[in-house]
Amino acid sequence: MPIATPEVYAEMLDKAKQNRFAYPAINVSSSQTLIAAIRGFAEAGSDGIVQVSTGGAEYLSGSTVKNMITGSVALAAYAHEVAKGFGVNIALHTDHCPKDKLDGFVRPLLEISAERVARGENPLFQSHMWDGSAVPLEENLEIAKDLLAKAAAAKIVLEIEVGVVGGEEDGVANEINDKLYTTVEDGLATVEALGAGENGRYLTALTFGNVHGVYKPGAVKLRPEILKEIQDQVGAKIGKERPFDLVFHGGSGSTLEEIRAAVDHGVIKMNVDTDTQYAFTRPAAAHMFSNYDGVLKVDGEVGNKKAYDPRAWGKLAEAGMAERVAEACESLRSTGTSLNA
Repeated sequence: MPIATPEVYAEMLDKAKQNRFAYPAINVSSSQTLIAAIRGFAEAGSDGIVQVSTGGAEYLSGSTVKNMITGSVALAAYAHEVAKGFGVNIALHTDHCPKDKLDGFVRPLLEISAERVARGENPLFQSHMWDGSAVPLEENLEIAKDLLAKAAAAKIVLEIEVGVVGGEEDGVANEINDKLYTTVEDGLATVEALGAGENGRYLTALTFGNVHGVYKPGAVKLRPEILKEIQDQVGAKIGKERPFDLVFHGGSGSTLEEIRAAVDHGVIKMNVDTDTQYAFTRPAAAHMFSNYDGVLKVDGEVGNKKAYDPRAWGKLAEAGMAERVAEACESLRSTGTSLNA
């Protein structure tokens, strides 16, 4: 099954950490962007992660319906079918979920997966993210502890954020200041609250200057050495090398050197959204500009059905995004690493 089972997902994460590469985690908001993401992974020979945010899940249910659960379940059901046509393993993940949306997003999805597992099936999603960056660390970890127990029971990996990612994504906004850098003390508090895997597997987004949004290289001051410091000091304290499975958020505008330094320090998942949005839209825009008199019925003419058929520009958009996903695999060193190779 190309949609990863809990066991396959664990093997994917273990392989990435052991071999110092990371999986791109591609945000999608439609069936077409889902296909583009999976296609990109397949063309790179890489397993991968496809994820949906709260806003993306609302959009997937219908822009006037805006039901996060409906959109998430529909995406997962569709992905389970179409992923069979590609030769790589795909994990399904839900992205940033702040406190005020837990009861309408992550918690109901955990319940759905728990019911599936009780019937002997696999969970609907392979991992979920709790974004506690907007609440005090103690409260963040207390909520994470409760969610981790529920996730582990449903054979799901939990992702948490310890620290603050600057910028804005899906209504979660943070200032760009010193809070963007997680401390060793934060890392120690995390292990004390959640354990080091014995209470359930979790991914940790430690922040080292990360900012959501669109930035040119050099505009964001990343300090990936912070990740090494936390890994080393927490690892020494608990007797485990590189104890955290790390996630890189807000990577747009990062240099290749910064990205690979973060991967060397234990990043095994990197979120990619802004860049793939542009890669999807750019070919569609080019098609519209180049065929304006075909996609529009100008001066009483009838246009060109082959030009305004959504499949015409949709295929171009899909190919553009798939190419950018494959590029992300190369940057993160996951090209050619699929478990199915």
